[in-house]
Amino acid sequence: METEAEVVVIGGGVMGTSIAFHLAEAGVRGVVLVERDELGSGSTCKAAGGVRAQFSDEVNIRLGARSLEAFARFGERPGQEIELHRVGYLFLLSRPEDVASFERSVALQNRLGVPSRMITVAEARRLSPLIGTDGLLAAAFSPDDGHCTPESVVLGYATGARRHGAAIRTHCEVLGIEADGGAITAVETSRGRIATSAVVCAAGPWSAAVGAMAGVALPVEPLRRQIVFTEPMPGLPRPVPMTIDFATSFYFHAEGAGLMLGMSDPEEAPGFRLGRSDAWLPRLTAAIGARAPRLLDAGLTGGWAGLYEVTPDHNALIGEDERVSRFLYATGFSGHGFLQGPAVGEVVRDLYLGRTPFTDVGPLHAARFAGNALRPEANRV
Repeated sequence: METEAEVVVIGGGVMGTSIAFHLAEAGVRGVVLVERDELGSGSTCKAAGGVRAQFSDEVNIRLGARSLEAFARFGERPGQEIELHRVGYLFLLSRPEDVASFERSVALQNRLGVPSRMITVAEARRLSPLIGTDGLLAAAFSPDDGHCTPESVVLGYATGARRHGAAIRTHCEVLGIEADGGAITAVETSRGRIATSAVVCAAGPWSAAVGAMAGVALPVEPLRRQIVFTEPMPGLPRPVPMTIDFATSFYFHAEGAGLMLGMSDPEEAPGFRLGRSDAWLPRLTAAIGARAPRLLDAGLTGGWAGLYEVTPDHNALIGEDERVSRFLYATGFSGHGFLQGPAVGEVVRDLYLGRTPFTDVGPLHAARFAGNALRPEANRV
């Protein structure tokens, strides 16, 4: 176990491994990533795997689009097959206010180079034949979006980081962060003390606790989300876009010979609950019956529960603390962290090296909450 490092990255999900890869690739020596369990064992391995640039906020659009470019080249850099399926994201809209909001978002996305478009209900049905169209007013679609395999992305970044000299230590829990005069001096772990002058917190739902160790307020709460899978469905129309009924947040996409289904639960309270619950299934069934009734006949084979890392405005925290020198963070993505991982790895690399990132992430600094400068993301599920 290393006793010193130039920078310690805390968290071994897509965000932490991407940051470690980008730092090491840029020539930073002494990069040490610590993960208290296995790589990807937190939120990343429970992610639905969707990747998109259809957001309402310019920073999120740019981060999503940049990440899509990286996912498309992932087999070359860092060099890993991730089963990228660019089948598109289809948002189904049944409320006039949502149609108006998505029209504004699509116009912004187009100005930033994203090929999204508003489409008719009939075209939405052609793209996703499983849906029922009762009550639909319009839809939004971008062909560049899709889904890939989160575990493979983590493996690719971890392998690439090691290849460039980074050390990755699993089953290594952070117990404390030492600071002297507002400057980081060390990270205390279950496997020993690491002297360092820089820390990057990429601990997902556990980031608030990590920040508190250094006296940094990171307003992140864990929120359980659940996913289920159908049995193989013979004759399933292909390709199946990532289809989201925006009013209910019910979504589905192809997974093997069947489908992955998910939906938010408005009655879920924040907390570190990871056990599966059936309490949300009646709401899921009602949403399926209203929007994709053919799926009511599909048997379920299981599922899982994972954690979103949610901030008060459902937007990420990216930056460096103003009072504790060299405490950087990338967390609080509120459900879109996996899809932004490649771009955020670039951004944190540049912040660490004093470079200007490809997009200004200043609006995502944690200080926005003290100044009440919230940036709510409208296109979230």
